[in-house]
Amino acid sequence: MSYTSARFLPFGDNALLVEIGDKITSEINRKVIALNEAIINVHIKGVEELVPTYRSLLIRYNPLETTHEQIISRILEIEKILEDMPTETKARKIVIPVIYGGTYGPDLNYVAKTHGLTEEQVVKLHSERVYRVYMIGFVAGFPYLGEVPDEIATPRLATPRLKVHTGSVGIAEKQTGIYPCEAPGGWQIIGRTPVKLFNHLWQPPALLKPGDMVKFQPITEAEFRKIEELVQNEAYIPRFEDT
Repeated sequence: MSYTSARFLPFGDNALLVEIGDKITSEINRKVIALNEAIINVHIKGVEELVPTYRSLLIRYNPLETTHEQIISRILEIEKILEDMPTETKARKIVIPVIYGGTYGPDLNYVAKTHGLTEEQVVKLHSERVYRVYMIGFVAGFPYLGEVPDEIATPRLATPRLKVHTGSVGIAEKQTGIYPCEAPGGWQIIGRTPVKLFNHLWQPPALLKPGDMVKFQPITEAEFRKIEELVQNEAYIPRFEDT
């Protein structure tokens, strides 16, 4: 549920965790993102980094410039303003092309068999829904998206892989996500996108941000190769749609 007022938890001498609720819901996450954006807009003195999550906001600050108490006081002021504002704001909708199955999605068949579905049915269920970016974490640029249909919600692998390819699209319970780089991982990999999600030279460096909406678009291997070449030549333009 959403708390009537934010809860404040000190994280050492230079960070503060602001909890908005105790459940993972789109409503609570919208409040987290609204608070995050409000703090950015008012420029609270001493605040150095904001890390929005599913249901909380981590605030890192310079203890030589401000204190827990001063930050809490400012946040309580912001909360009063946000109470009178709608938390549902216009979001970006980004279309992510994905090739499903085969060597690109080695766990697609397992997910299908687990739920008594065909691979085509899993692809349809996964790609027809629009997902919310709840948070970015795990590795730089990794989007936690939710929620997948109950019909394809699948637990993580019993034994994580030591290497998951860049661009891999996976399922873990009700979540789906995209690996922005090669990394170990235990998600059920059902496909791969040729689109680059993170580049330290970009500003900001991640393609996606909390609050964005994502729609997966099934593509063929030929289309994958074509987009992959555009990405490598820095000529690919991400596709945005109105929400």
